[in-house]
Amino acid sequence: MNETRARRRLGRFVAIVLVLGVVTAGTLWWIFSADEQKRITAYFSRTVGVYAGSDVQVLGVKVGAVESVTPRGDRVQVVFTLDREVKIAPDTKAVVIAPSVVSDRYVQLTDLSHGGPVIKDGAVIPESRTMTPVELDELYASLNTIITALGPDGANKDGALSDLLDTGAKNLDGNGKAFNESVRNFADAARTLTGSADSLFGTIDELQKFTSMLADNDSQVLKVNSQLAQVSETLAADRGELTDALATLGSALADIQAFIKDNRLAIKSNVDKLARTTQLLVDNRASVAEALDVAPIAVTNALGAFDPESGSLQGRGLLLDYLPALPVPITGGTPLDEEPPR
Repeated sequence: MNETRARRRLGRFVAIVLVLGVVTAGTLWWIFSADEQKRITAYFSRTVGVYAGSDVQVLGVKVGAVESVTPRGDRVQVVFTLDREVKIAPDTKAVVIAPSVVSDRYVQLTDLSHGGPVIKDGAVIPESRTMTPVELDELYASLNTIITALGPDGANKDGALSDLLDTGAKNLDGNGKAFNESVRNFADAARTLTGSADSLFGTIDELQKFTSMLADNDSQVLKVNSQLAQVSETLAADRGELTDALATLGSALADIQAFIKDNRLAIKSNVDKLARTTQLLVDNRASVAEALDVAPIAVTNALGAFDPESGSLQGRGLLLDYLPALPVPITGGTPLDEEPPR
């Protein structure tokens, strides 16, 4: 009896241990499997050819798989898993790629983190950052629209398109080499503009500032244009007199040129003399300045001394001022300038 109870207890213990082992293993598997992958949700306008199990790739390498594809109104919700070791940027784009017309499509993530922040588990990629390829039926519909617009019921209804093609063929006939060279030159110009994009955009920016300044000063610009128009009208009205004046000016310039040519030596001599005279004035500028200060007084005195009735210059002078001084006697008599006593 005791042996039977012991066996039952041992069996219960083994069963409990087995159950706990299974639960622990399941829990560990769930934890570690959850840590190995992230779950991302992306919204597309349509997902033709994308199904649960479709690949999720980065640079052509599979990094996950689509888990579910669910319509949500006018858009489609795609939930996919992503390996955690793959470093994807949080602002990455999701693009549906069609390798060929008949093969299954896959979701391509475009941006790696490059050492920066990475996308988190449960992140959502909005429709603004997703793209889908153009469907074949849409391409056929676009081609049909173009053909209809250019066909006999459209632009070529009166044969205009046919005439255009015939004219173009005639113009290009024999000019294939020149057309090829033009295309090459255009490609070189495009590459040059691409290499100078910063300068080009800088020029456009400055031009935009200039046009904005003109727009802000529209009234002044209009006034200047009106004045220029008036000047143009005046010149147009007097174009005959202006032509005659220009012709006369041309003749005068020709005469001046001939005169200078014929009298080159004399002009050179006069210029040299003028240079010497100028140098003398510079060397004696103090005397010249003094003379200019005294000259007005002298002219005023001369005008005051002129007698218009006799037509002569009049003046007064004391002649004794020009005689030598007389000696004074040393004797005891009375000096000459004193009167004798009475």
